[in-house]
Amino acid sequence: MTHLVIHELEGRFCDAIREAFNLEVSPQVVPATHERFGDYQANVAMGLAKELVQQTGKKTNPREVAQRIVEKLRVSDLAENVSIAGPGFINVTLSPRFVAERLGNMAADDRLAIPKVECPQRVVVDYSGPNIAKQMHVGHLRSTIIGDAISRVIEFLGHTVIRQNHVGDWGTQFGMLIAYLEESNLPIDSHIEDLEEFYRAAKARFDSNPGFQERARQTVVRLQGGGERERMLWQRIVEETRRHYLPIYERLGVKLTVADERGESFYNDMLPQVVEDLKKAGLAVESDGAIVVFTSGFENPLIIQKSDGGFLYATTDLAAIRYRIQVLGAKRIIYTHDSRQAQHFAQVFEVARRAGWADGVSLEFAPFGTMLGEDGKPFKTRSGDTVKLKDLLDEAEERAFSLVSEKNPALPEEQRRQIAKAVGIGGIKYADLSKDRISDYVFSWEKMLALDGNTAPYLQYAYARIRSIFRKGNIEELPGEGLELSAPEELRLGKHLLRFGEAIESVSTELKPHHLCTYLYELATRFTSFYENCPVLHADEPTRSRRLILCSLTARTIAQGLELLGIEHPEQM
Repeated sequence: MTHLVIHELEGRFCDAIREAFNLEVSPQVVPATHERFGDYQANVAMGLAKELVQQTGKKTNPREVAQRIVEKLRVSDLAENVSIAGPGFINVTLSPRFVAERLGNMAADDRLAIPKVECPQRVVVDYSGPNIAKQMHVGHLRSTIIGDAISRVIEFLGHTVIRQNHVGDWGTQFGMLIAYLEESNLPIDSHIEDLEEFYRAAKARFDSNPGFQERARQTVVRLQGGGERERMLWQRIVEETRRHYLPIYERLGVKLTVADERGESFYNDMLPQVVEDLKKAGLAVESDGAIVVFTSGFENPLIIQKSDGGFLYATTDLAAIRYRIQVLGAKRIIYTHDSRQAQHFAQVFEVARRAGWADGVSLEFAPFGTMLGEDGKPFKTRSGDTVKLKDLLDEAEERAFSLVSEKNPALPEEQRRQIAKAVGIGGIKYADLSKDRISDYVFSWEKMLALDGNTAPYLQYAYARIRSIFRKGNIEELPGEGLELSAPEELRLGKHLLRFGEAIESVSTELKPHHLCTYLYELATRFTSFYENCPVLHADEPTRSRRLILCSLTARTIAQGLELLGIEHPEQM
């Protein structure tokens, strides 16, 4: 398996710097800011010039530093030009021969020549986290699909990913829910068809009936004490909630199963030991009757046990970190949650590190912003209620079905329905994933289902259009070698194809799926330019076969990229 081009260049630059200055420094190789400068750019000369001044006491010109690096740089096998620009930027332009050779490697490999990591880790990704006895709503969407995309990418690179769905299945509200379930006299095998209505009715009774309040409190005591009937009814509520959210996961195409669930209840028995161990370590102290840990940079401490003896989310999260490290063997733990949880996770991570539980483990918080309506406010129904995720997906599929029927009415209805599911669900997911997760974004049906612009339908259509080329030409097999790039559009497309691995790697490190979305959109636009300027099926041989290889590589790359985002790619639109 070949290395990514950017890593090869980094290695060559490191060798040149070592030979020229006997120093080990990062060459700072990045994609060039514009094509006219070349393909890659090394920005090391400016910083290295400053370091040399400190070492020698003599002023050194960054361009002279860059020149000395270039003199030692051995890249003739992959670059056709190396130049120095501005104060000392070193620009590298790849040679068409090298690009063609690497594209041949991509074509011959099932993984498109994307290397797996040399040192795989066990990575826990905590995402989704629905609440028991409540319907999933749009507030669960971002965590679910961002976490799923991050998991897919990290897994593709060769790491072992352990998905963890931290379900809200414990707490005092379950006394209320179990008591209401008993009072409702529902047959044991009946279903709770509307979880929201069930929860609202239980809450209304709790708020208005003191006798019911007392029964609910006694119920939660028996539940937490291991009462057999209470546990049975609690389990029933959990299973009923699963009956509602597992189909949502299936429709979204996310890789979460019941086996990935580790609800709050799972950690319940571990909480007293967490508090005790933090006390023994001298980290936890009493404050106003509660047990807290003071953390740096925050005025309010992290409360881990209330004055009445109850535990909090922080205690559960600390228990989860310890379990994930000590039992699951995680070396990296990633949390995808609302950005408003930033302080909570900063404090929890600090406590875990100070307690010595996370030595050698990377704890990472990947926050996300809010989905907004077109009025700029949090996305709601017209009546002001929270939008149920099921209703959102239903509407997406119906809107997409109308679009598909309008564009291709000759297709059988069943096929149009299948395409509509891929386009509708894919449109919702991509509209989210294509934005920097840190920012809020405005939900717009018109934009997310558009067949132009940076949307899922545009990429899906690009893939389907390429596949139609092979159907029209009745082409099943392609030559595995002999690729040459002569037209400018061929070379631009080929160079971009080689950067697929870089996009995947950036998602893995920065935990931002929009880098992959941007790459795929640019790939599709470059393919359009190539296709408009370079005839394929009507070209003479060997040009025809060579261009078909570029078409095939583009389709495979789009398909693999969409797969990593959890988005389908229909053969026809």
